[in-house]
Amino acid sequence: MVLFTELPISPYLQARLAAAEFVTPTEVQEAAIPHGIAGKDVLATAQTGTGKTLAFLIPIIERFLLDSNKGVHAIVLVPTRELAMQINKQYEQLRGKKLAPAAVLIGGSSEHAQLQLLRGGARLIVATPGRFEDLLDRRMFSVSKVNTLVLDEADRMLDMGFIPAIRRIVAQLPKARQTMCFSATLDPAVAHLVEDYVRSPIRLAFGHTRRANESVELTAYEVGADQKLSLLSKLLETEKGRTLVFVRTKRATERLAQKLTKAGIRVSVIHGDRSQPQRTKALTAFQEGRSRVLVATDVASRGIHVDDIAQVINYDLPAVAEDFIHRVGRTGRAGATGNAITFFTNLERSDLAALERNLKLKIRRERANGELAREERVKPVDVSSMVPVPVRPGSKTFRMPGEVLQRHV
Repeated sequence: MVLFTELPISPYLQARLAAAEFVTPTEVQEAAIPHGIAGKDVLATAQTGTGKTLAFLIPIIERFLLDSNKGVHAIVLVPTRELAMQINKQYEQLRGKKLAPAAVLIGGSSEHAQLQLLRGGARLIVATPGRFEDLLDRRMFSVSKVNTLVLDEADRMLDMGFIPAIRRIVAQLPKARQTMCFSATLDPAVAHLVEDYVRSPIRLAFGHTRRANESVELTAYEVGADQKLSLLSKLLETEKGRTLVFVRTKRATERLAQKLTKAGIRVSVIHGDRSQPQRTKALTAFQEGRSRVLVATDVASRGIHVDDIAQVINYDLPAVAEDFIHRVGRTGRAGATGNAITFFTNLERSDLAALERNLKLKIRRERANGELAREERVKPVDVSSMVPVPVRPGSKTFRMPGEVLQRHV
């Protein structure tokens, strides 16, 4: 197959693909779509950014067009809210006026609005396991007519502890169904999980799923822990395109965003403690160019597709080696080129070497410019000569003068 027009699908879906400017399928799409349309179970692994979403959406939509029966017919389970929204966005591009909107069941969003979509005739549910199971247990919808189940990013769902919920959900679905599983990696733990759900699956594998795309240039800078901000600022000055910065913890994400904002850089922030409206607003601002920098935890390492991310910067090393692949996979997508830069300290040399061994890759090393400024810190005040004063008149609690103000930054 060379073009989407060669697919054995309805003229309506052909027209919708053309309107969305989908012309040439990727490898995984070319291989998986015909099997999906034929109703076969599919077990596919492919690098991030290779177009796995269309590989299962096209068969689902084609089945909807051929069978107009009401009710929920297809379920897509995903590990993160952002991935659910990304899949829904692509579904919206293709459904047109003939099909009802999908119901996106995720935490942090209005449950009422989600139920309205279900009652309005949604035939596709895209959901995170937690919210899906909650509404299913409360009998807010029926799964008796489900004929297609998709597990997207199955390896990530395993990492995030969703497996018990998935098992409980699958146990309530009709056994006579098609199951398609898409994953960036398929280690034995993931393989064992999906073997319980698929029947004689078509096994598809593309590229080195534990390696970064060849179109991404990998560089690592050794830098002092207190010089990271200065190096990041210099890299942002050099590269004027969109930059995605990964930080390990939620609190550190907020701190870094505040420092960049203070420096006059337009920044968006995504992490697990942010509400869904906040995360959506941040991602939209980044997509539309109103924010040049997105600072995020690994919740953004999958399911976020933003065109033309010029560089990904690992401000902190990832906790899990595979997350490195998904982080850097946000750039250099669909054949484009990109840069992925990783910061590491002297104490993290062995961690970086272990990551390279684990992923069987080589990252070019650079030493940061010696002129980098160190982050300013407020020096502690010598309080040995100060006399304690009451917190309030008559109080038995004392503090040193200025104590509240004298804190380290």
